[in-house]
Amino acid sequence: MNIFDFEKLENNEEIITILEENKNIKIEKIISTGQTTDWQSSDKNEFVILIQGEAEITYLKNSEIVKLSSGDTILIEKNKKHKVSYTSKNPHCVWICIFYK
Repeated sequence: MNIFDFEKLENNEEIITILEENKNIKIEKIISTGQTTDWQSSDKNEFVILIQGEAEITYLKNSEIVKLSSGDTILIEKNKKHKVSYTSKNPHCVWICIFYK
């Protein structure tokens, strides 16, 4: 598998591929083309690598905005309320997200 192998991309659809999952860890590849999310939190830590594109993560507490560019990483601690408030369309965003306890 190559993380840059893409299915046909639609501008209104985010593609999530589970690369590995077991009781201790889940690894996803996400391709975003301008999508954002609602407020969310998880019972697991999430280590995020933005492989390509630009994005912004907004935290509910203090409305902190973290800007990400290709190659940036961020750790979103479990139960920390956040949302993806921006993803670039060109180039689209390629994320690797690792969820763990």
